[in-house]
Amino acid sequence: MIAALSRWCLPVLLLALGCAPGERAAAAVQVTSYAVPQYAHDVAPAADGGVWFTAQGAGALGRLDPATAKSILLPLGEASAPHGVIIGPDGAPWVADGGQNAIVRVDPVSHAVSRFPLPPSRDLANLNTLTFDHRGVIWFTGQNGIYGRCDPRSGEVEVWTAPKGVGPYGINTTPAGDVYYVSLAGSYLGAIDRADGTVRMIAPPGPGVGTRRVWPDSRGGLWISEWNGGNLDRYDPPSGSWQRWRPPGAHPELYAVYVDETDKVWVSNWDTQQVLRFDPRAGKFEAFTAPHERGDANVRQLNGRKGEVWAPESGTNHIVRYKFD
Repeated sequence: MIAALSRWCLPVLLLALGCAPGERAAAAVQVTSYAVPQYAHDVAPAADGGVWFTAQGAGALGRLDPATAKSILLPLGEASAPHGVIIGPDGAPWVADGGQNAIVRVDPVSHAVSRFPLPPSRDLANLNTLTFDHRGVIWFTGQNGIYGRCDPRSGEVEVWTAPKGVGPYGINTTPAGDVYYVSLAGSYLGAIDRADGTVRMIAPPGPGVGTRRVWPDSRGGLWISEWNGGNLDRYDPPSGSWQRWRPPGAHPELYAVYVDETDKVWVSNWDTQQVLRFDPRAGKFEAFTAPHERGDANVRQLNGRKGEVWAPESGTNHIVRYKFD
């Protein structure tokens, strides 16, 4: 299904929040907004310039072509409800499909769909997010209290019960190849032993903060968004130490977190409906303020490639590109 979509580009000024008079203003970035036929949950920019996105309500995987501003929706199967999507080492989009209770691969050329179902004893896992380790194995989370792994070569899928039950949400792999996930309901960071599947719980610097998403920086530090607590956290695995920063706003609700190639940290704040960029060296947040009314954007998981951050606005049926130097 192909839809003709609107597109417009606007120069947007990043306002450095808390700047004193006379401080240098933040640089302008180019913002391009693309309408899509169904709200995007997560996004995965591909090497060929396209952007894959999960169209959760349509049970489909979408692909946006930024050059033409057109998108297609590819049905994933009966009862599909895709959540997370990433680009695998094979260049294909891989999906955590909660409706089909399976890890799904879509061939980027033929669009053929392959499924790796969870064991029948682990139905209704509410699959959430996935990541590849450095050996080509997929690790994934399910909000109904599981985490697991899928070996695409053998097709074997293993599942474990998560500590503290429901809540496993964001998951990611560090530059060293270690796999960590966060639990939203359980409020902890989990370090997975990739050999035997056991997990070590690491408490964040505060109870009940609602750890929602996790992303590593180039040094292996883990950046974590707090949904309940509203803080941006960094965990340093070698030292076991935490750092914490408070974004602007009365009641921040941080959903997404993404670290770009310059180690700047991007987060989406549902309280103010803004996308923020944090500079760890300066210790300052910048807010993207566009000269147009977007309503409740409800930005889900941010993702990017060199010089670009992509934001799926599930509240407006748009995907927005933030392009920077």
